[in-house]
Amino acid sequence: MIVLALIQFGDGILCIRPVQFVRKCFEDVNFPREWWWVTPIVKFAAAAGLIAGIWVPWLGALSACALILYFLVAIFMHVRARDLGRNLFLNATGMLVICVAVTYYSFG
Repeated sequence: MIVLALIQFGDGILCIRPVQFVRKCFEDVNFPREWWWVTPIVKFAAAAGLIAGIWVPWLGALSACALILYFLVAIFMHVRARDLGRNLFLNATGMLVICVAVTYYSFG
């Protein structure tokens, strides 16, 4: 859970003022620019929930499940936009696999 929390925290930092590859990903899936500000909040909240889950297991499980949902939505957005390259298969799908594995290992 700690590694996944660190990944989410780092991703949140990259989304504050989206770096080029994050900005391109948002644009490629037609994610409205006026909603970009939400992504770092979601990432930081997920990281905090995962860390808190060490002491409050239900919160960690909820955060992990929320991340699974987040990445399912991300995959849907990539498929809908026909963005079927690296961002879909390496980033969104890879993170979904990690989230499912962490959830199963930690709470399954």
